[in-house]
Amino acid sequence: MSTNKKILAGLIAVIVVAVIYLGGSYNSLVQAENEVDASWAQVESQLQRRYDLIPNLVNSVQGAMDNEQEIFTAIADARAGVTSAETVEESIEANQQLDTAVNSLMVSVEDYPELTSNANVTALMDELAGTENRIATERGRFNEVVRSYNNKVESFPTSIFANLSGFDERPYFEAEEGTEQAPTVDFD
Repeated sequence: MSTNKKILAGLIAVIVVAVIYLGGSYNSLVQAENEVDASWAQVESQLQRRYDLIPNLVNSVQGAMDNEQEIFTAIADARAGVTSAETVEESIEANQQLDTAVNSLMVSVEDYPELTSNANVTALMDELAGTENRIATERGRFNEVVRSYNNKVESFPTSIFANLSGFDERPYFEAEEGTEQAPTVDFD
């Protein structure tokens, strides 16, 4: 085999390997992006469950909790924000506001013995607590998938291909600033 043929064969081999690598990189990015989207859908499913439960809970306790109009207003405003969110980032922010409002309601309900003894309210609170646990689990899974995806998008050499192909970092579902402190309820 002549030198020119060897060089040509080597060049073709390099090109084939590069095409296979780029195809594999693209496919892994697409797969990771789809995993992020599927994981977000799971989070949204649990958020919808909570969204559907909240009006029932609010209606069950509103009459007995005349002093808590601020909480009910905050819940209504936060629910409106959830429905108007158009992006993942907006949805995360709106749901963080709803988290804060629901936590305030749950703390308030505990201060009303007649409500905590009401079977309907207790059942709804249990459902809501279970839903909050499901949401926390799905958020954790979502963040794990986002971390894996972001690692692929940011790691060399895949990052070069990701930038050229329009694969961008995805946001994490993080706790809102100040949520490390329990809400205080003051009836004065």
